[in-house]
Amino acid sequence: MRATRKLRPSRLGPRDVLHVGSAGLRSRPMRVFLSALGIAIGIATMIAVVGVSSSSQAKLLRELDELGTNMLVATPGQSMFSGQDTKLPKEAPGMISRIEGVESVGTTGDVAQSVRRSENIPKEETGGIGLKAAKDDLLKVLRARMQTGTWLNGATGRYPSVVLGNVSAQRLGITGPGQQVFIGGRYFTVIGILDPVPLAPEIERSALIGWEAAEQLLGFDGHPTAIYERSADDRVTAVRGLIAPTAHPQSPSTVSVTDPSAALQAKAATEGAFSTLLLGLGGIALLVGGVGVANTMIISVLERRHEIGLRRSLGATKGQVRIQFVTESLLLSGLGGLAGIALGAAATAAYARAGDLPWVVPLWAVTGGFASTLAIGTLAGLYPAVRAARLSPTLALQAG
Repeated sequence: MRATRKLRPSRLGPRDVLHVGSAGLRSRPMRVFLSALGIAIGIATMIAVVGVSSSSQAKLLRELDELGTNMLVATPGQSMFSGQDTKLPKEAPGMISRIEGVESVGTTGDVAQSVRRSENIPKEETGGIGLKAAKDDLLKVLRARMQTGTWLNGATGRYPSVVLGNVSAQRLGITGPGQQVFIGGRYFTVIGILDPVPLAPEIERSALIGWEAAEQLLGFDGHPTAIYERSADDRVTAVRGLIAPTAHPQSPSTVSVTDPSAALQAKAATEGAFSTLLLGLGGIALLVGGVGVANTMIISVLERRHEIGLRRSLGATKGQVRIQFVTESLLLSGLGGLAGIALGAAATAAYARAGDLPWVVPLWAVTGGFASTLAIGTLAGLYPAVRAARLSPTLALQAG
């Protein structure tokens, strides 16, 4: 007698699994679209939040690269004993420039005069514009650029000429060189307007005149009120410790030394802090989308009981039925994830273009977002797949 051969179930290759898994999607395109939409919205929100935050951070880091992090500012503080405001010695800029590692020094000094558009405007209406005497090398130290016109030099710095910060020019209604402003009882000719100076915002709200002109025409006492210095990158920390005792040897405690780039660095480091809430909202939307996928798959199982029973009666195993519905759920979530990534990247590109930012979408956000959609798709499809596999072929066919 021949031995009875045990029947083996047929095997499904990857192509077969993909075919049977996508059959339900192809037959119900509108339901697929609505179910994938929830996943797409969640992923798009997460990608856009991370992309916008990363783009803003990239702009700040680019600004830091251009402006440098090797500038320090020395300003006078208050006396510890009397509480009175102190003054930096006139020789302080020259003394700081001799510190080992210091590459360049720029200086400004506050001048007690108002800056007005004309003599007919009351002195009290200053518009928040300060008047400062400036040395020729200030522009180089700040790495500032002229929006229009020219900077002060050895010639113009001796005459009634002025360079305006961009904010000051707007408040005074000055649009270009050649116009005049009223300072200290006489008119000064505007020779230039500065671009924004992120590391020295006080300069943006000031009018700058030559050091000699301030002393000769306006009675400036010659004491600096801000000394800007650039040092070698590897000497910043050492120079910082030497500035105060060098600038004012008799009273170094009255000298304040600050790093203006620290604010930009902190802003770049915390740029993504406020995106946490939005990321959470995106995650909630993603979970809601996953619930929608699960509901779709459960309804699909109920509607396709006859198909399931027919496949089981033709030899399909419970495992193959489970794989079919898990694959369908994965495909549904994957389509939503791809659409969400595209929408999020497009939203980031639109924001970056509107704000003149570099377009940055981190690779980890894309891969992590897509992986989360696949994980949600797997979880959302498990219960419907198990339920489909447990259907009795006879009862399923009768239900059909």
